[in-house]
Amino acid sequence: MAVFTPFVSSLAVFLTLFVIVSSQFPPYEEICVHDKYPPPAKDKVPTEVVNLDLPPIERWQNVMKDKGPAVQGLLKAFILFISDFFGEATTNEILRLVNIFVGALDDTLPPPFPDELRGIAKATGIPLGEVVLYNIFYEVFTVCTSVIAEDPHGRLHHARNLDFGLFLGWDQKTHAWNITTALRPAVVNLDWQRGGKTVFKSVNFAGYVGILTAMKPQLFTLTMNERFNIKGGYIGIINWILGDRKSRWMGFLTRLVMETAKGYEEAKELLSNEPMLAPAYFILGGNSSGQGCVITRSSAKAIDVWEMKRTGHPWFILETNYDHWEAPLFLDDRRTPANKCMANMTQANVGFPGIYNVLSSKPVLNKLTAYTALMQVNSGTFESYLRYCPDPCFPW
Repeated sequence: MAVFTPFVSSLAVFLTLFVIVSSQFPPYEEICVHDKYPPPAKDKVPTEVVNLDLPPIERWQNVMKDKGPAVQGLLKAFILFISDFFGEATTNEILRLVNIFVGALDDTLPPPFPDELRGIAKATGIPLGEVVLYNIFYEVFTVCTSVIAEDPHGRLHHARNLDFGLFLGWDQKTHAWNITTALRPAVVNLDWQRGGKTVFKSVNFAGYVGILTAMKPQLFTLTMNERFNIKGGYIGIINWILGDRKSRWMGFLTRLVMETAKGYEEAKELLSNEPMLAPAYFILGGNSSGQGCVITRSSAKAIDVWEMKRTGHPWFILETNYDHWEAPLFLDDRRTPANKCMANMTQANVGFPGIYNVLSSKPVLNKLTAYTALMQVNSGTFESYLRYCPDPCFPW
């Protein structure tokens, strides 16, 4: 278990740090912004193809040829962060243990993931243990805002901000989180194909083989938000290490859904009932009026399926990182301003421009935001953009 010591923190520690650091900064003003879409062309995320017909060990070669240096840079930034805490000698020992013990986890994963991870390691020259750890990274902590909105014609638009990197190295000169900064060059849109035809589209951090944000054109859309829980992702991963193979990794379950589910209801069934290593929120949109829900998961099963028609504003549903029936943490209330900006937008203005404006409004947009994704299922339109939050911006 010593391998995981630098990476494991309890919810209590997270909240304590959040309160201490937040109290040192003045409050920001919440404003619903306008005219932010389209973003600058330089911020548009590029697209690569993942050919599912190839042997798993070969599927990521082209992606990693282009994005491998970005993943190497990200891992270097994380190693530097660890080194600042533990010193170079201890960090080197941690990495040695990671590459022995975490690398061995690859053999325990269900196919096709072991060979995909080995292929990524081979293509980048990154040790297998670090590639596996890189994939664990996203199982345990992401802070997000996801929204599904229906326009006056019954078309569903699904969008999200993905935020990552809190407490992972603050740069006083640039006023940015180091890991968030290092993540952005690794962001890539993926067109997953079989027989030369698109199976689904996603936006990924290159080298992460699971799914956090994706669309199956003409069928459904999916985003995942972290659900903070004292029995969260770390506990599930530890149980996996100790031999429990009954549950699915979150990212592997979403990958299964995107590859195999034939529609909204089948996707909902899988996301609601398959045992998982960690709790989560699945935000699922269909291809017809009213088909939008937030699935609140324990590791065992769904404890709530919140339908868009039950929200009190039945043309949209919005989720951050807190159970919808509970108040969000007062220092991390992205929900209230996001709902306010959605209401101000009105249903008449549902579309990429309007929703992008909402996701560009602080604190929905914040220093941790790596990308914004926009999806319209009927047309199959999928866009994502790198995000930057100018000062003053939360957090911090």
